[in-house]
Parts: sequence; structure tokens; C-alpha cells
Amino acid sequence: MTTRPVIGITTHLTEATWDSWDRQRAVLLSARYPAMVQAAGGVALLLPPDSPQRAPEALTRLDALVVSGGPDLHPAYYDARPHPRTRAVAPERDAWELALLHAALAARLPLLGICRGMQLLNVALGGTLIQHLDHVEEHLGSPRGYGRHAVRPVPGTLLAGLLPEGTVSVPTYHHQAVDRLGSGLTVSAHADDGTVEAVEGGGFTLGVQWHPEQGEDLRVLQALVGAAVVARVRRRSGEPVPATE
Repeated sequence: MTTRPVIGITTHLTEATWDSWDRQRAVLLSARYPAMVQAAGGVALLLPPDSPQRAPEALTRLDALVVSGGPDLHPAYYDARPHPRTRAVAPERDAWELALLHAALAARLPLLGICRGMQLLNVALGGTLIQHLDHVEEHLGSPRGYGRHAVRPVPGTLLAGLLPEGTVSVPTYHHQAVDRLGSGLTVSAHADDGTVEAVEGGGFTLGVQWHPEQGEDLRVLQALVGAAVVARVRRRSGEPVPATE
């Protein structure tokens, strides 16, 4: 029997209240993330922030990595001053997730960045961010939940192969976006206003600005799980994982 691939998902480190406990330090993640990985055929493993030096070791237990959504990355990581609307409140998570991304890229581990995760992927590769979008209303939901808008995959990209229709409606909640593209990345989707909505690199390296875990479309996650199975077989056989496919 083939075992399901193990997909690591990054988490928040924050204060939370549950049962009898009030404002306790907690590792927190929307249940939709692990549910999405499980529905796509993977085993979900949650990754709380840890020492950045331990990132390569953590990845040896994984077949793929998902960097989840969350608060803004501190703009010091891309040599910028904070915008008045920037909310950078997760220093442990910033350092941990950037270390995970560098280690995953070096190991050619399949990875998916979601919203903040896509932005971190871009910064990890030397790119920069727009700290507050001019047309932010099109990309933010309401206080009650996520919004939706159309994205257009770029023909010939990995993403276009996964989402072959010309336009896809996606769940969205973000006020920042990719500005200067990171080294080795390609833009693979845009919103109607031109905002970069997906980027990709070699092998299975993909970032999406939207939140697939908030919808029903599993195609991106199923592709990640498939890439994780292939990468695991190659590692166990000693076959090198190619930089590009």
C-alpha cells in the first residue's frame, strides 16, 4: 500500500482563548488548511515557528511544504520602511518561514506559498512587495469573510496547466502584493487590475496570492501532493530531483 505524502504547513504563534483558557500562547491555524491537504491525498503536519537553524532538519521529515497566509512580512526583509497600513506582528514566524523557504528551495522540495506565503517566497528570492494596493477593495473581503475576484493564468506556465480555463474565480483577502519579482520566478497569473496573483519557479515551486483553502477547487493542492509523491520516490531511490521540470 502506498503511503500518503507528508505535507508540512506553517502556523501562527499567537495568543488565543479556548475552553477554560484565556489569552494563552498558542500555535494556531485555520482547520481549512489541513483539511485541504487531507482532501487532496496528503498527511498534514503542522509546523510551529522554531529556530531558523533547524529548518533544514525539519524538512527532512516532509515530502512538500505549504507556507500559509497571515500578517504582513516585516519590510526590513526587503529593505523598505513600513507603510502606515503595514501590520508586521510576527517576527518569530517571519524568520522561521524564510528559513524554511530557503531550505526547501535548496533541497528542491515541492512547495506552495499561499497569500503571505507567496509574498515570502518572492522576498526570499530577492524580490520586493507593494505594501498597500491602490485598488485594495478588489482584493480584500469584508470583515465577515473572504472576497472573490477573477485571476487569469499566464499561458504556458505550470499554473495554466493546472487551471486551463482562461479565467478562474478565487477566494481572496490581501492588501499587499508582489512588486519586483524575485530571482528565478515567473509571473503565472494576474488579476484584472494587473496585480500579480501567482508566481512559480523551478520544479514544483508555486505561490498563489489567493486562498485555495477557502474554496472547493483542489487542483493546485492535488498537483502539490502529486509532486510530493514523485519527489519522495526520487529521494528514496537516490535519483537527484531536477531543478526544473
